[in-house]
Amino acid sequence: MKIQWSLIAALLFALITAVFAVINVNPVAVNLLFGTVNVPLILLIIGCSLIGGLIVGTFGIYRQYQMQKEIRSLAEQLIHIREVTGYTPEMQAADEEMKKDPKDTPAEP
Repeated sequence: MKIQWSLIAALLFALITAVFAVINVNPVAVNLLFGTVNVPLILLIIGCSLIGGLIVGTFGIYRQYQMQKEIRSLAEQLIHIREVTGYTPEMQAADEEMKKDPKDTPAEP
């Protein structure tokens, strides 16, 4: 559901940007390091939006890579801990059963 809302928000932003760009078609002077260039404002708006999207996308991909790396590291730690402690899936099932119904466990003296 979160992906759908993100897609709707992105489409709404794209629509607003497109309408804003179409309204502003006058040429503007852009001062660069090596000179001045006259560019239609519509191209400047769309270009800046694309550059911003690329920057945000790059950071998103980098963040996702970091999270996947952390997940792999934590999974390796979990495997190591299970090997050291001798914890097995059968023990996990027994622990879950005890958590579900504590009445069935014998009382301690």
